[in-house]
Amino acid sequence: MDYTASQAYTENGYVSRNPKPQFLPALLVILLVAIVPARADDVALKTDHPARYTVVKGDTLWGIAARFLKNPWQWPKIWKLNVRIKNPHLIYPGDVIALRYVDGKPELTLLRNEKLATAVSPSEPAADAPARPTVKLSPRIHTEPLEKAIPTISPSAIAPFLTQPLVVSEQELEKAGYVTTGLDDRIALGNTSEFYARGLKDATQEFYQIFRKGKPILNPNNPEDILGYEAVYLGDAKRLQSGDPAKLVVTRVKQEIIPGDRLIASTRKPALPYYYPRPPKTKIEGKVLSALSDIATAELGTHSIITINLGAREGVEEGNVLRVMYHVGSHKDPVTREPYKLPDEEAALIMVFRVFERLSYALVMNANRPVHILDTVVTP
Repeated sequence: MDYTASQAYTENGYVSRNPKPQFLPALLVILLVAIVPARADDVALKTDHPARYTVVKGDTLWGIAARFLKNPWQWPKIWKLNVRIKNPHLIYPGDVIALRYVDGKPELTLLRNEKLATAVSPSEPAADAPARPTVKLSPRIHTEPLEKAIPTISPSAIAPFLTQPLVVSEQELEKAGYVTTGLDDRIALGNTSEFYARGLKDATQEFYQIFRKGKPILNPNNPEDILGYEAVYLGDAKRLQSGDPAKLVVTRVKQEIIPGDRLIASTRKPALPYYYPRPPKTKIEGKVLSALSDIATAELGTHSIITINLGAREGVEEGNVLRVMYHVGSHKDPVTREPYKLPDEEAALIMVFRVFERLSYALVMNANRPVHILDTVVTP
C-alpha cells in the first residue's frame, strides 16, 4: 500500500499532489454509561504527572492522556467538561489541561484563554471638543475552527487503511461489480485507461475502488473457518457512463488491472471518523492474526497496524481499547521441582479503528514488549 497521509483523499477522483492536511476533531464525549463503570479513584495517575499541560500543535488526545494516566484509555473516567467555554468537548493548541482534586478524587478539566476584544461606541462629545470614539474592553472567548482541534490519534498512522477494502466476505465478492474489458479490447489497464464493467447496480454511484480477491483469513482456533478474504487493492476508478456495461476510467493505479478484478463503491472524499477510546462493553478474548506492513517482521511495535479475530459479531466497536498479552510459558519450581505456568504479561495496548463482521484492524498505541502474531488480546 503506497498511500501517504496527504494522498489519502481526493477532490475529483484524482489524487491531489498538494492536498491540505486534514485532522480529526478530538471529541471528548464522556459516555460514562457506555463504558465499564468505575470510580474515579480506580484511575491510576502517573507518578510524574504534570499539574497542568499546555496543548501544542501536533498533540493527540491519547498522547496528552498518557502524560497524566497510566492507562490513557481511562481518560473519560476523570474528565470534567468545562461548561463555561465554547466547545468544551474539543481541545485546541493553546488550551490548558489542568489536574485538580474534588472531594479527594482527581479530575481533569480544560482551561481556555480569553482575549480582549475592542468595541467602538459613540460617546457624548464635550462642548469644546470634537466627538471622539471610546474603546470598550470586554472579554471574548477565544475560538478556533473545528478542523484545528487536535485528533484522538495521528491521522497519518491510519489514513491509508480507512478507505481501502481490506477484507471482503464471500457474499460481498458475489455482489461486487467486475472489470470486463478495456477499450479496444485492451487486457491490462493502467492509469487513465478506460474500460467496461458489469454488476454496478447503483447508477448514481460515481467513484469505485478496484481490488482482487486475495488469500483467505483463517480463524486460528479453527483452520476450517474462513473469516474473510484479503482484498488486494489495485486502484481507483470513476464512472463515465451508466448502463450495462458501464464505462469507467482508471484514476489511480497501484497494480496492473485485468478483466475479472472487482469494483466496490467508494466515497469521493471520505471523512475521517471520530474515536472515543474506551474498553469493550463485555469481556472478550481473541488473537492477533497478521500485520499490515510492507516490511516483513516477526515483531511489531508502537504504531503498527494489526488484524485481530474479533469483529462486530463479538461486539467490537471503533475506539475499543484492548490489551495484548504475551505467553510467558512455564518455569520449574526450585523447591518442588515441578513445572508451573507463569501468568501472561501485557505486551501492548491497541485501539480498534476499523471493524468488519468477524475481524477488526487496530493500531498499536504503545508497546512495552514486541507484539507477535497469535498473541492474545483481551478486554483491559
